[in-house]
Amino acid sequence: MGAMNELINAGSVETLTRLLTETGPGTRWDRTAAAASQLDGLHLRARTDLLANALLADIRSVPSPGYPTAAGSFRAALEVPEFTGWFLWPVSEAAVTLALASGAAEHFDDCLALLAALTPRLTGEFAVRRLLASDPDRALAAIRDWAASPDEHVRRLASEGTRPYLPWAVRVPALIQRPQASLPILDALYRDPSGYVRRSVANHLNDLARHAPDAVVDTARRWLAAPDANTGRLVRHGLRTLVKKGHPDALELLGFAPAQVAVNGPRLDRDVLTLPGDLTFAFDVANTGTKDARLAVDYLVHYRKADGSESAKVFKISTVTLAPGESRSLTKRHAFRQMTTRVHYPGVHALELQINGAAHGRTEFLLKLP
Repeated sequence: MGAMNELINAGSVETLTRLLTETGPGTRWDRTAAAASQLDGLHLRARTDLLANALLADIRSVPSPGYPTAAGSFRAALEVPEFTGWFLWPVSEAAVTLALASGAAEHFDDCLALLAALTPRLTGEFAVRRLLASDPDRALAAIRDWAASPDEHVRRLASEGTRPYLPWAVRVPALIQRPQASLPILDALYRDPSGYVRRSVANHLNDLARHAPDAVVDTARRWLAAPDANTGRLVRHGLRTLVKKGHPDALELLGFAPAQVAVNGPRLDRDVLTLPGDLTFAFDVANTGTKDARLAVDYLVHYRKADGSESAKVFKISTVTLAPGESRSLTKRHAFRQMTTRVHYPGVHALELQINGAAHGRTEFLLKLP
């Protein structure tokens, strides 16, 4: 995360201060300039908050403090190509803070327009969340129009900014409680010519799958009924979580119908594994039915948690098609390492196969720490 923190650094703060001073000489940006020396030891989000608060302090010290002054300063700076990069995250947060503080509908609407103008320089997906949380219906009305923008960055903002579980971003309860609210945006963008936009649509659909799986499957089915050359890939990416969870309708929609199979395994190369280490396993799968079987072959690792309970995570192996009576032998290696995103605890773990959503052959092993 150290490199990520440096996305906002002393040099970028100095650049921001210079550009704001040159394009808006009526405001002194002393507190913003001083923030350059206060960044050490702070994570990226804390640096963003520090710089946003410094911008707010400078704006509130002028004779006409408030949102119009900030919006005017930031729009003037947008005339300079150098006004780009990660320092625009605190710029957008400062603008939203002032727009919400004013309570004026025209400032709310203008701030949405400002974020759309800023987003080609750096995404406004984080700042727009607070506008959505404050007045979701008013914000969504404008955001739906962004889906028709000629700028791919603005179109992506429409999808990415309304994702229910956008990483790094504040939660917007209305987007989780009302999954239908953002579907018109996705409907408008799933055949977008930009892969940048389509990836956001797929990730948004995958977010919705966490709490509205049936709506997601219905949406994917509609899209596949009117596809273009990219729709199949987008839908597969958007349904990835449901496939891992073995959701039967999602699997069948992607061509993984219930199949008759016989599974032998998994066979582990060891019963005891000392961290760090690799566990290799093998298994055989045979089609015992009378039709070709298209199989999504995954596996689950049942990790032991600190309290002794289990937490399962699904990993992909392959997609295979077997003729009637055909069998296939597969081998896979799984690495066990301590990571910041997963802490391993000693004790009994288990590995289990999953084929078209059905579990097969749970096998336990002992994990030891060095």
